[in-house]
Amino acid sequence: MRLVLLGPPGAGKGTLANQVHEKFQVAHISTGDILREEMKSGSELGQEAKGYVESGGLVPDQLVTRLIESRLSRKETSDTGFLLDGFPRTTAQAEDLDKILETNGIPLEFAVLMEAGLPVIVQRLTGRRVCRQCGALYHIQNMPPQKQGVCDRCGGELYQRPDDTEETIKKRMDVYYEKTAPIIDFYAQQDKLKKIDAEKETAQLLKDLEAFIKDFDDASDQDQNAARS
Repeated sequence: MRLVLLGPPGAGKGTLANQVHEKFQVAHISTGDILREEMKSGSELGQEAKGYVESGGLVPDQLVTRLIESRLSRKETSDTGFLLDGFPRTTAQAEDLDKILETNGIPLEFAVLMEAGLPVIVQRLTGRRVCRQCGALYHIQNMPPQKQGVCDRCGGELYQRPDDTEETIKKRMDVYYEKTAPIIDFYAQQDKLKKIDAEKETAQLLKDLEAFIKDFDDASDQDQNAARS
């Protein structure tokens, strides 16, 4: 399984990716997780990224691509498969990803677009709360803590991220449509784009994704049988 998850902020990419990782034991590759992992390890790439993060700047596209390339080159990734979450974010990154995967002999199978409307995204993100101590996620409606404002796991204070306000969310959506949405056309032209309704419950999304995987595997088996005959 070699997939890319696409979709706006709040579509539930991280949640679905975790479900896929647990069920299929594929590598869940998140750009944010990679950055933290590399900085913690003290690697050369991590030290370079740390300089940007600590200065408050954005990590350049080229460095993010190198981090992804390093992660995809690991043997366990090629053995188990992967699910990319948060990369690529631009068409240039998508083109770079194709080159990386071609070099490693592990071409992308398909890209999954998680579609959700602005009202749903605003409802999800404005209701999100995060624990200051352990980072646990909650939602004031969908998954509230047992005690308001207090983390069930560690007792830490729950807070709303500054970028989870309605005004900021709408700005983030503008950036998404400008920078990230063109990737949809990129994968559609390769006939690798699959769409799922991200307004459904996660359990149903996982079933929809499993159907795509089965269809792909069945088609691959047919192609292999045809090649042998």
